[in-house]
Amino acid sequence: MSEDIKKIAMRLREMREIKGKTTEEMAERLGITNEEYLEYESGAVDMPISFLSEVAEYFEMQVYELLSGDEPHLKVYQHVKNGKGLKIERSKQYNYQHLAYNFANNRVLPLLVTVDPLEEGQEIHTNTHMGQEFDYCLSGRTLIHINGKDVILEEGDSIYYNSNYPHGMAALDGKPSKLLVIVI
Repeated sequence: MSEDIKKIAMRLREMREIKGKTTEEMAERLGITNEEYLEYESGAVDMPISFLSEVAEYFEMQVYELLSGDEPHLKVYQHVKNGKGLKIERSKQYNYQHLAYNFANNRVLPLLVTVDPLEEGQEIHTNTHMGQEFDYCLSGRTLIHINGKDVILEEGDSIYYNSNYPHGMAALDGKPSKLLVIVI
């Protein structure tokens, strides 16, 4: 795994230890097995952004702090230029840019997500996380798979859903798509 993932895993372990929690308590809180949690904390596997978001909320910190080891400082506004969001590479299929990474105490997680089309034989990776999600298609066409149902978003379309249900996405037509994703 990359050095960045190992550093995030190290911060995850440190926060757990500071809070005096066991890996079993963390796994139960996050709705995963202890083995899955241990893999994340060891840096052996990549952590989904939804996992990082839940961990940050539980530890009462920002996702940015887990990702970077720094604290967000801005309190009035944060202006992010085109293409200058904090790049988060958490999944082979998705590329994320955090659009409010340096704003202290943000209440939502705004992301610009570039979604790649599935390779032949590849299935949509689904995940779950607490809260709700709003996805707005900026370009391309995207298949949103949620709780066993498929919804196709075209440019200008949006979907709002309970993210406690399994969900995932894939670009259609053999081309990447872009979405504004807001995790609440």
